[in-house]
Amino acid sequence: MEEKSWKDHHALLNPREENELEIFGYKTQGCRKAMCIAGYIFSCGALLLLFYWKPAWDVWANCIPCNLQEADVILLRTTDEFQKYTRKKVTWIDLSKLNLSVRDTSDSLFIADKDSVINRAIMKPELKVRSIQVQKIWYIWDLSVKQFQKVGSLDDSNSCYDIHDKFGNGLTREEQNIRRLVCGPNAIEVEIRPIWKLLFKEILNPFYVFQTFTLTLWLSQGYVEYSVAIIILSVISIGLTVYDLRQQSVKLHDLVEEHNKVQVTACTKDEGCKKLESHYLVPGDILVLEGKKHALPCDAILIDGGCIVDEGMLTGESIPVTKTPLPHMENTKSWKTHSAEDYRRHVLFCGTEVIQTKPTGKGPVRAVVLQTGFNTAKGDLVRSILYPKPMNFKLYRDAFKFIIILTLIGVLGLIYTVCVYVQHKKPVAETVAMALLLFTVSVPPAIPAALTTGIVYAQKRLKNKKIFCISPQRINICGQINLVCFDKTGTLTEDGLDLWGLIPSEGSRFQNVYSFASGTPLPWGLPCGAMASCHSLIVLDEKIQGDPLDRKMFECTCWEMEDSSTAHSKAAVPDTSVIVKPGPNTRNAPVDGIAILHQFPFSSGLQRMSVITQQLGKDQYDLYMKGAPEMVTSFCRPETVPIDFVKELKVYTTQGFRVIALAHRALNMGKDVELDNLEREEVESDLTFLGLLIMENRLKAETKPVLEELSTARIRSVMITGDNLQTAVTVAKNSGMISKTSKVILIEANEPEGPTPASITWQLMEDSKQMAAGITDTCVNIEERTIPERESNNYHFALNGKSYQIIVKHFKSLLPKILVNGTVFARMSPGQKSSLIEEFQKLNYYVGMCGDGANDCGALKMAHAGISLSEQEASVASPFTSQVPNIECVPELIREGRAALVASFAVFKYLTLYGLTQFIGTALLYWQLQIFGNYQYLMQDVVITLLVCLTMSLTQAYPKLAPYRPPGQLISPPLLLSVILHTGITAIMLVCGFLLVKQQPWYSEMANHRECPPATHSLTIPNRNGTANATDIPSSVLSYEDTTLWPLTTINCIILAFVFSKGKPFRKPIYTNYIFSVLLLTQLGICLFLLFADINAVYKGMQLLCTPTIWRVYILIMLLVTFCVSFFVEDVVLQNRHLWLLIKKCCQFRSHSQYRKWQRKLEKDPTWPPLKRKDFAENSKNEIYINPIYEHDEEN
Repeated sequence: MEEKSWKDHHALLNPREENELEIFGYKTQGCRKAMCIAGYIFSCGALLLLFYWKPAWDVWANCIPCNLQEADVILLRTTDEFQKYTRKKVTWIDLSKLNLSVRDTSDSLFIADKDSVINRAIMKPELKVRSIQVQKIWYIWDLSVKQFQKVGSLDDSNSCYDIHDKFGNGLTREEQNIRRLVCGPNAIEVEIRPIWKLLFKEILNPFYVFQTFTLTLWLSQGYVEYSVAIIILSVISIGLTVYDLRQQSVKLHDLVEEHNKVQVTACTKDEGCKKLESHYLVPGDILVLEGKKHALPCDAILIDGGCIVDEGMLTGESIPVTKTPLPHMENTKSWKTHSAEDYRRHVLFCGTEVIQTKPTGKGPVRAVVLQTGFNTAKGDLVRSILYPKPMNFKLYRDAFKFIIILTLIGVLGLIYTVCVYVQHKKPVAETVAMALLLFTVSVPPAIPAALTTGIVYAQKRLKNKKIFCISPQRINICGQINLVCFDKTGTLTEDGLDLWGLIPSEGSRFQNVYSFASGTPLPWGLPCGAMASCHSLIVLDEKIQGDPLDRKMFECTCWEMEDSSTAHSKAAVPDTSVIVKPGPNTRNAPVDGIAILHQFPFSSGLQRMSVITQQLGKDQYDLYMKGAPEMVTSFCRPETVPIDFVKELKVYTTQGFRVIALAHRALNMGKDVELDNLEREEVESDLTFLGLLIMENRLKAETKPVLEELSTARIRSVMITGDNLQTAVTVAKNSGMISKTSKVILIEANEPEGPTPASITWQLMEDSKQMAAGITDTCVNIEERTIPERESNNYHFALNGKSYQIIVKHFKSLLPKILVNGTVFARMSPGQKSSLIEEFQKLNYYVGMCGDGANDCGALKMAHAGISLSEQEASVASPFTSQVPNIECVPELIREGRAALVASFAVFKYLTLYGLTQFIGTALLYWQLQIFGNYQYLMQDVVITLLVCLTMSLTQAYPKLAPYRPPGQLISPPLLLSVILHTGITAIMLVCGFLLVKQQPWYSEMANHRECPPATHSLTIPNRNGTANATDIPSSVLSYEDTTLWPLTTINCIILAFVFSKGKPFRKPIYTNYIFSVLLLTQLGICLFLLFADINAVYKGMQLLCTPTIWRVYILIMLLVTFCVSFFVEDVVLQNRHLWLLIKKCCQFRSHSQYRKWQRKLEKDPTWPPLKRKDFAENSKNEIYINPIYEHDEEN
């Protein structure tokens, strides 16, 4: 019974999706709410503030648990490691105001689509729907399955037939109104948040609340000047933050607003087609696309006609993409499943631009609205910006722990103060004030800001290098990257390929190679027909546009493409077809031209494309196919494929050439055949193999030096590509990713067949020089490089996407062993790329991904640092975008990440020591009921500390990548030791100063004499009776202890700033940071002036006493000794890497990172790596290895 009650109270929202959430049902209780309101009043709003920070506590206090069906409040909790809570109120949607013709009969359908969740959500006879909005998405309560379901999109279970049959004629006006009320408007509305809201949210940050408490306390004690200075700085800081947030809000609003009010033509069943504003569209509407350019305001499925779309906003690549209509097939399979990985070719995405429409004879281009508002592809990207995924980085978690430790130290100070003041029988008010004052000193309120200064400066430096960032918090994480995945084509190699040659095939034998370098035009033949027609090029503004590979291939035929508007008037072909004709430089082609009637577009998942063509003036129909050789030959008749196909393919792929296969089939079709409804599988069979097209895949000039730099820095490089495995391995060798002396082990896995279980084969790849014997080697030879320690095993695994998928499914225990040395992953689909990066992360690698942004979107988002090579300033496809289209951005980003990380650590350590130094100095003065003066605090906090924090992070990144990473966590032995030892050194110096001054012959407890006597007179201070009081400045501030401790604490802050500003190996030397260096010298000069200047006005202003010059020299000597000891401890001991490695070795410390554990295990395994053997999956046993939950373990 309890289990059923829990099940009704708790459920999952978006199960197994990226934004999965747990939801809990609660009902507001009147008496609880009344008690909470009383609590708000009696606590003066403190309880309300606590509930604002902790929404779960608010719900638990005001409500009682109940089942989700009865709940009026929903508590949501993320399922990640952060377990973040949010509170949502259940709202009611009232449909009765629509005056529906269908009323409350139990079996009536309000929506024609009987499977729609809206039908199952309407309560009868009330005609109401329960709903919640979570991260801009609406969910309604499904009465049949008793859970909240997402609305705003058509159900994925609809088949191709359903899409055409249910929605092909549009919706009724009544159904539109119901959907509009339930799903909300079709608009991606990003509110420009009012300044007062931003201000309110910023002020209610726990640190500003703590600061408000601190300032109130200081003002009550008469510390006006310092408090006013802090208030001014806080106002400036809050103002800048609010301004920045407001600007981001305006920028995002402007980015999406243009697609919210687009004029579109929509059709309904009862009213026909008419123009309306796009925000009235609902899922299921029919959209008519006419004319040339359209900005798409929603996601829609193309059902009639074709389109050419620019998807640059989504992918970062402004290459025209061909969209084809969804086939009208009578089967029950989901329309997405029917199209497999290639369903995107039928979908027009919101935010993209239709640059050309291709209507059919049936009428205009039509599409069914699939998703609206924030459910669309663009809406999803905007939501990822509005609600970024929190980064699990130890620095930020450790910072919070550190602040708790400092708070506990503050509590100890509070207890100490109470004891001292009670012992001296001081008034309660004064005791409480002084205790709270010491408590506030230990926690510098600037710590959160300090952690971001390094990031802000690094972001600015990256921007100057044309690297843009939409997720600044990831910059610090870039400093920990130890593995980088690269796409190949367009990333490591040039985007534009040069055609090297064509190897035609006739009678199942390869013919002589035709070289494009010869200059003679390609003779007519089926291979020429394939090259001229099998592409997705279009003529736009009198220019041929499309994929660079297609453009190069077409140009080499010397054929011409005609503008569709002029061509079809002369040729008896459909208006939607593209026409190509022989150009003046072609060799007597016996055809007038070819009309491309229909395209099955290329997709990285299917690894092929094909077209249906017709020769002008003839009734001959042909199908041409091009794609990956292995894929194309699988569709060809075996007798047409040359016997030496595999051998010939290897000859070219092992030299680094990119190889594409061509195939053909003559089609026997009547004129009445509906091409749009043709099944791809029907026509893509029994093909004749035509030959291989060979293209040079040249490395970019920057590729090899960058990979060399990463290798020297002990950062692993991995290639993830959709290209051929042999080509990928050759490129990896030529680029230096795999050294010439390393063995490459090819892994091939096969699915189970009948009784035979899944198998995996380990084969040593043959030497490419033997394979290429007698063939001109066009590769660029690379010199041997020093093999780093990590490659001491001297082998690399290479496998394709099919094998990777089988290993994940059947050989899970082998996966981590393979990944530790896996370097080349070829023929990988976009989904497999994302999966691979996730598996690397499970092994505790910090993963970077560099790609072109098109097929790599998922992988770029999955990686810790995804870098898209795009011409656009900011691509929502990845956190980082480089406008410079080569991989030099990768080491640049790692350098800046390391510099930002080290800067954050330095500022954090400095602020911690500054707070503890001030805490110790104040605690010593409290011993005799005294305190530092206002201007003394002002000097330390503003003139010294604040300026140091603002300038310390300006030091630029060191140009050379060190072969190890900076520490990634604050709670680590070097950092903790640094804080403890420097605190100890500071405490010893201050205690010595405090005790030694009391031993001086001129010392007096109650001193109020500022003026320095003539040199011939001794310093004598008359005793003055009276009790020290916090408001009596002469007795609470003026003392020889204060005059001694103030210069010691102040100049010590300058010493610590210098000591913690470490340069090499992650940042340039301190003297290159001119502003910071000049600032430290100026601050030191001011402090020495205040120490040695015998000017009475200075003493009066700073509330200092005159002391003998010799004592001031002693103070200076103490500071010099402190500087020497601090510098030695920090630079010679704590920052000595060799010493720490020795300590680790002596203590037998081993890294806890999973990949390090596997490396150690495999080094001891004599049977690894396996060679020339075949292993089978053990069906009888379950896999015993499970990848552990991802943890960020630091390992240099």
